[in-house]
Amino acid sequence: MNKKHPLSHLLPVLFGFFVMGFCDVVGVATSYVQQHFSLSESLAGLIPSMVFLWFLLLAVPVAFWMNRIGRRRMVIAGNVVTIVGMLVPLADYSFAACLVAFALLGIGNTILQVSLNPLLTNVVDSRALSSSLTAGQVIKAVSSFSGPFIAAFAASKLGNWVWMFPIFAGISLVSTLWLMATPIDEGPAERTSSAGELLAVLRDRKITMLFLGIVAIVGIDVGLNTLAPKLLIERCDMPLEQAGYGSSVYFFCRVVGAFVGSLLLTRLSDRKYYVSHMLLGLVVLCALYFAGSRYAVLAGLGVAGFAFSSIFAVIYSQALKHLPARANEISGLMIMGVFGGAVVPPLMGVVTDAVGSQAGSLAVLTLFALYLLACVPMIRSEKTDSHVSAR
Repeated sequence: MNKKHPLSHLLPVLFGFFVMGFCDVVGVATSYVQQHFSLSESLAGLIPSMVFLWFLLLAVPVAFWMNRIGRRRMVIAGNVVTIVGMLVPLADYSFAACLVAFALLGIGNTILQVSLNPLLTNVVDSRALSSSLTAGQVIKAVSSFSGPFIAAFAASKLGNWVWMFPIFAGISLVSTLWLMATPIDEGPAERTSSAGELLAVLRDRKITMLFLGIVAIVGIDVGLNTLAPKLLIERCDMPLEQAGYGSSVYFFCRVVGAFVGSLLLTRLSDRKYYVSHMLLGLVVLCALYFAGSRYAVLAGLGVAGFAFSSIFAVIYSQALKHLPARANEISGLMIMGVFGGAVVPPLMGVVTDAVGSQAGSLAVLTLFALYLLACVPMIRSEKTDSHVSAR
């Protein structure tokens, strides 16, 4: 059905993608919390887990509940949970309070990721959906890119990095009120798959490997985001306020890589793109073992962001094309795979504590990258027939 909603309906939905990007601030926030509370690497690794664990636990229940209350209300609920989470550290700035805050941020983000993309289909014509999804991902990437700068501003100008939380809460409140004031016709509720139908597709070996590929690439993404400031602190003795910009370099190059990837995937087969970028990613991870200067580390992080930027999209589209009749189940399963962001950082922390340097974190990321390379036989050679937005 063609939808001809005015721009006033589209803008508040797109603005929600900016709130969705707040989850990526967990990378630089982990370094602040670790420094302030003198945490070990293993304990600090729990912080990203508090954000991304909820994709495993809540993706399917949120999809079921969304079918009952509607997409717009579900997005508003995600914003409200995010606002509450951002206010927790102001009431009690402790390690426990920070864990609660990031848990609520993860719950809110899970709700947003499950409901915001479908809501976009209610305000744009089907012919403009790909470009609108791309626009949403660009807005999310701008939010991810801005997070370390907002944290550094709060630390240097407002006296404490924690003041970034009310800034995020205020932006989330604007998004909530804007969407509440925007009537959106969602049409009749659609049937949702049962949990049994969702998990049944895992019996397919290719789907299982691709699902684990989603777990791996999201884990690498979150892991590099978390590692960026720590690597600059360890190798270059940079203060945390400046080291946080390493995450911004990573996200900036990730945005560039996503744009370039969207162009390349119209000309190259999925397999050629996947193999070339995974090999580039592996090479740069190995190079980061030896990078000792500020510029070498930043260059390595930037190239890694570029290399891994569209791997999620390729895996996601390959899964959909393998079992097109089970598209709903595949989509729900792939969103569940985002919980990889909860698995990799704790592993990085344990190995880093064991070896005494961030080389341990790089080793964990390299192993997950090797798994992704082992998934090459699962990637078919034909060109991508539609654009799929990266996470």
